[in-house]
Amino acid sequence: MSHSLSPHGHHRVPLPEAQTSGPMQGLPGSRLPHTGPNSASSAGTSGPGAGASGSASREQAGAAKAAAQRDPFFDNAKYLAIVLVAMGHAWQPLTGDSRAAEALYMTVYTFHMPAFIMISGYFSRSFDMRADRLKRLVTGVLVPYVLFEVAYTLFKRWADDDPTYPISLLDPWYLTWFLAALFVWRLTTPLWKLVRWPVALSLAIAVLASVSPDIGDDLDLQRVLQFLPFFVLGLVLKPEHFQMVRRREVRLLAVPVFGVALLLAYWAAPRMTSAWFYHRDSAQELGAPAWTGGVMTLALFGCSIVLVACFFAWVPRRHMWFTALGAGTLYGYLLHGFLVKGSRFWGWYEEYEWLHRPLGEIFVTVLAATVITLLCTKPVQRAFRFAMEPKMEWAFKRDAAQLARERSKAGSKTGR
Repeated sequence: MSHSLSPHGHHRVPLPEAQTSGPMQGLPGSRLPHTGPNSASSAGTSGPGAGASGSASREQAGAAKAAAQRDPFFDNAKYLAIVLVAMGHAWQPLTGDSRAAEALYMTVYTFHMPAFIMISGYFSRSFDMRADRLKRLVTGVLVPYVLFEVAYTLFKRWADDDPTYPISLLDPWYLTWFLAALFVWRLTTPLWKLVRWPVALSLAIAVLASVSPDIGDDLDLQRVLQFLPFFVLGLVLKPEHFQMVRRREVRLLAVPVFGVALLLAYWAAPRMTSAWFYHRDSAQELGAPAWTGGVMTLALFGCSIVLVACFFAWVPRRHMWFTALGAGTLYGYLLHGFLVKGSRFWGWYEEYEWLHRPLGEIFVTVLAATVITLLCTKPVQRAFRFAMEPKMEWAFKRDAAQLARERSKAGSKTGR
């Protein structure tokens, strides 16, 4: 990624089945299943209060229904994961001078993107090649990928004083790798629903990728393949799996597990490179024997799953002050990259030496969490929706079945 979830009592409600898409077309949504035409959302659309304000009432009722249908657990998980992503990026320049910062960095990098990718896979379970779903994939993933790839390149040309840096849609720059990977993963979803042992197969592919230095940089394929098992695992997860990690004993066990992970990371910090956690290079490219690629891939997968489970165990299930921000995580993810890269290009970490002291490290951590939170808010979403969630009706053919339904509805109204 650098080049690149509180207990609530003893009574629990089972988590919902996954839906294909949500309000953010590219990233998975967090909606509960629809309750049918006779649901309570029809309240306010008929009776004495309908009349001239019926349309507005229906609009408000629809918005209220959409808000009520979102499951706060997944929105909370996405927000907390993206905050950890931003913190990790802020810590990276500090890791050379602080073993503690390196240990925190390695621990967080073990699970924050795997958690985010697993949620993406979970909400891709119903994806197929239906026209409306392909359209959402294009407008919510492919188009933002193209726009931000160009924007990042232009930003680098200006901020890094590198006017000849090329625009390449085949070589994702910095954070855009996730959009390229999500596009590929989502397209392959029907295949993973066909095979008998999808997780095992995806792990085999990841192991082979980790020992294949000739894969190259096109679409950041090393990351696509090495992170693939987390997406596929998300595809096979069921609501009861998330319920399992919410048990009280799991939440209690998560505390010492994280403590042990931090201690191990503190021990490993001077002994191994954190590049293993990026999953962007083969073992040979990291200067290690080829056989270590498979070992590290499987070992990190196991460690990541354990820490992701601990992370999910502590994600609040109720509505929190930050729950609504979960719908804007892709905005925060892509936009904060300009600030992260700018801090490197303009030498902020070198200019302000106090950032490398304990109080400076705390300041950087709080600042990163604050900035990513602001970038996930509604005003930012409204300002950048043209790039992140474009409608692009002009670019697609109208669905024949939808046109027929509209004509039938119009005919029934005129025949009254």
